[in-house]
Amino acid sequence: MTQASTDLLDLTHCANEPIRTPGSIQPHGFMLTLSVAPGDGLVVRQASANLERWTGMPAREAIGLPLARVIGEAAMARLAPELDGESQASRPAYIGTITLGNGAHFDVLAHAWDGLVILECEGVNRPGAADFRHLYPLIGDFLLKVNGSASITALSDLAARHVRAVTGYGRVLVYQFDTDGHGRVLAEAKEDGYESYLGQHFPASDIPAQARALYALSPIRLIQDANYTPAPLLPELNPVTGQRNDLSFAALRSVSPVHLQYMRNMGTLASMSVSLIVKGKLWGLISCHNAEPCPVPVEKRTACEQLGQILALCIESREDAAELQFRLEVRRIMVEMLGHLTKGADFIENMSGVFPELLRFGRAGGVAIVVDERVLTYGDTPDEPAIRGLVDWLALQGHSDVFHTDHLKALYPAGIDMVRNASGLLALPISRIHKHYLLWFRPEVVQTIEWAGNPNGKQAAQGDPTQLTPRLSFDAWRETIHGRSLPWHVAEIELTIEFRTALLGIALERAEQMAELAEELGRANKELEAFSYSVSHDLRAPLRHIVGFSDLLIESAGAEDPERRQRFLKNIKESARLAGKLVDDLLSFSQMGRAALRPTKVDMNDLVAACIDKLGLEIGQRNVDWHIEPLPAIWADPTFVHLAVFNLLANAVKFTGQRDPAVITITSEEIGDELVFHIADNGAGFNMEYVHKLFGVFQRLHRMEDFQGTGIGLANVRRIVERHNGRVWATSVQGEGATFSFSIPKHP
Repeated sequence: MTQASTDLLDLTHCANEPIRTPGSIQPHGFMLTLSVAPGDGLVVRQASANLERWTGMPAREAIGLPLARVIGEAAMARLAPELDGESQASRPAYIGTITLGNGAHFDVLAHAWDGLVILECEGVNRPGAADFRHLYPLIGDFLLKVNGSASITALSDLAARHVRAVTGYGRVLVYQFDTDGHGRVLAEAKEDGYESYLGQHFPASDIPAQARALYALSPIRLIQDANYTPAPLLPELNPVTGQRNDLSFAALRSVSPVHLQYMRNMGTLASMSVSLIVKGKLWGLISCHNAEPCPVPVEKRTACEQLGQILALCIESREDAAELQFRLEVRRIMVEMLGHLTKGADFIENMSGVFPELLRFGRAGGVAIVVDERVLTYGDTPDEPAIRGLVDWLALQGHSDVFHTDHLKALYPAGIDMVRNASGLLALPISRIHKHYLLWFRPEVVQTIEWAGNPNGKQAAQGDPTQLTPRLSFDAWRETIHGRSLPWHVAEIELTIEFRTALLGIALERAEQMAELAEELGRANKELEAFSYSVSHDLRAPLRHIVGFSDLLIESAGAEDPERRQRFLKNIKESARLAGKLVDDLLSFSQMGRAALRPTKVDMNDLVAACIDKLGLEIGQRNVDWHIEPLPAIWADPTFVHLAVFNLLANAVKFTGQRDPAVITITSEEIGDELVFHIADNGAGFNMEYVHKLFGVFQRLHRMEDFQGTGIGLANVRRIVERHNGRVWATSVQGEGATFSFSIPKHP
């Protein structure tokens, strides 16, 4: 690739540039691609166009010649032991320093890629081999000082100073990418006269996604002179692949002309970057700048790369330690709360009794509990009407676990009136049926971010040349951000879900206690008698599996059969999951018999669409063909009906698992004073002889091995429909599908 004309650079195509296959190299060295030819050994297949400048041999004359003819017998003798056989790695490795017949010296790097050996020869002033001896004292000194640097910022500052000492560059930055991809400068070491960027932010758009991917793949990149003219490879296409050469790992790889102009705008003519990879992801960069062209030989680059790897490991250990400490503290608060919640008889009063702990648990400014008509608040919260409106909105979103945001007004229109004390929200539904929520509110935290140039000023003004890259200026530019809270930590989200599971366990215990005193105790006892055997059988089965496989695991402790032990552990995990699912479904079934209905007008078209959307993860890549006729509105409790329809659709999806395509049809009709809905599928169906068992608790008409399930879903459907004074029934031809139907009265 030749240097693009300054009036042809189009920033809109920057993210689509072929940065891995530029077709050219930086000219401070030359490149040869090689393959083995019978009788001739390594033969040149491609050469960079600047070969003649360095060796005196035109590039096109070198094509097809043995390598020794191009670089000379003496140089070939020096490299032969390293190039012998097929020992080349896929990443460049230094294989020696050679001197050509014209007296020019070169450090040589080689790697194998795309069917060729890529040989890179970088011009140097010394005749001897690269000296890596100073690498060890550098790393040793860094390691000695690391233990005294407790914070990541202190570690980064130490690394910046060491890298600058090695490279001699005028400015070295260490910056970290945030979750939005913006880079914040944590540390800086610079020479007098260089502008400081310490504490400033670089916009995410400065580094396109494909460039970030390349940073993660290739840990170091050097640009010796931003004013270089690229040297193209000849011929242009790799003779093995027929495509442009992939130079992702090549040290001499030419870079985007847009990036070169970016450097010039920044007052930087030489740059080097070292990637900081933490847990397999691009965490940040060590970025080196120099106002004048500046070479960095291979031994110094290697030292910086090693230092970057050590810094990344230190960052990972510091982050892991901080994460563990944070989780331990949050868990300690959670255990303390749960201890109080199990003492009193009134669950809600117990919850209000741990309000201070709830605030600390969520690092929140206010907390609220919404249960039926009761709204209990603590700390700085929105008023009660605002909280009820928020809960109504949350219920429509259909979040079954935890909802969280640090920018509520961006998602919830009325949130603009709650910015002061509720810019952030963590919402925990504590019932699957009703709008019962535990809410944490975080106040607005006004942030002032100092950018290295206006992040929005990426387009050149009218009449300016289009090559002025992402920004025209790197002058500090301050932005004040409103309407956001502190973000929610991933550990807070995970432990909140765990807290919900514990709360449901306590709620189940309370529900059992209340059932003993309820007016409907007789009916509840009769129902319990009807399915007590099934409950005990279904709950005991996974527990027996856990005990049995645990015994087998203990017995095999000394055996060298890891696959067998893994199988035992997998069975134990699946059995524990099934037992938990049974308890959850039993709680849901129990709640549905007592909870009051809150009927309103329900648009069945919207409700069905929401259920299908919720089933998306379960469906995955399957081919499901939905046929949905326009459906009438009904008068019913929307939460209850949503659960019933979701169970019926989930059943249809499950029992069509072996069909391609699965065909699920949803229709309706009026029969007298009823609105009837039909959900038909082309799945496994069932034997009509056992239809009377279909809607019973813990009843299954198929083997667990064929179709997973707890046997409570259809019992829930029946209970919901009958509480609306409706009917539910099913018809089927085994092996050809089934149709489930339910009716809801037109007039409640």
